[in-house]
Amino acid sequence: MRLDKFICKSTELTRSEAKKLLKIGKVTVNDLIVKDPATQVHENNCICIEGQALTARSSRYIILHKPVDTICSNVDEIYPSLLHLLDVDRAFDMHIAGRLDADTTGLVLITDDGRWSHNIISPKKQCEKVYRVWLRDALKADTAEKFIHGVQLQGEEGLTRPAKLLQVADREVLLTITEGKYHQVKRMFAAVGNKVVGLHREQIGPIKLANLPLGEWRYLTQVEVDAFL
Repeated sequence: MRLDKFICKSTELTRSEAKKLLKIGKVTVNDLIVKDPATQVHENNCICIEGQALTARSSRYIILHKPVDTICSNVDEIYPSLLHLLDVDRAFDMHIAGRLDADTTGLVLITDDGRWSHNIISPKKQCEKVYRVWLRDALKADTAEKFIHGVQLQGEEGLTRPAKLLQVADREVLLTITEGKYHQVKRMFAAVGNKVVGLHREQIGPIKLANLPLGEWRYLTQVEVDAFL
C-alpha cells in the first residue's frame, strides 16, 4: 500500500494533508524519515507520525447492485459516482474492483484493499465474470464457437481469451469472460456483427448478485472475502 494511503487509512487526514506531513519530515517508517508518498509499506512496518505509531483500520469489502446512470468512479462526471449509494464512513476512500459502464447494471465489488481487488481485476488471475446480455439480433449459430477460440476486437492486437456463451433465448445470452478490456462485452458482439442493447453483471468468481435489490449494498461475508485472497 502507498504510504500516503496508509496514513489516510490510519487517521482522519485527507490525502493532501498526509502529503504535507510527509513533505516536512513528520513521518517515519521503521524509524527512518520518509517523504515520498508513493513509498510502498506493509502491515508489519512501524509507521509513525511525530513518534505516534499508526494502525490501519480494517479493510472493507462490499457488494452493490449498480443501477443505470451511475459511474464506477471516485469522481462525479456526467453521472454521479455509485459510491454515493454507500452509507459508510469515508466511502470515497474505497475503489471499485472491476468497473461497469454507466448504462450497465449489476454486481459491483467495492473495497479499500488493493491487494484483494488485484486478484479480481488482474488478467493473470483469470477471475470469471458472468454477464446477462440482451442483443439486437438473434444469436448466430457459430457465435459460441467463435468466442471459445477468441475474437479480434477493433484496436487490439491479439484475440480475446476463451469465453463461454450460454443461450437463454433468441436475443438473450449468458457470457462468461476472464478479462476486463474496455467495453469488452459490447466489442465482442460487435466483432461478430451483433449489438448489445442491454447488459447486466450477475457474478464475479463465486460471488453472485442473487436477490440483492437494485441500488442496495451489503458487506461481504468472510467466506466471500476469502475467495479472492
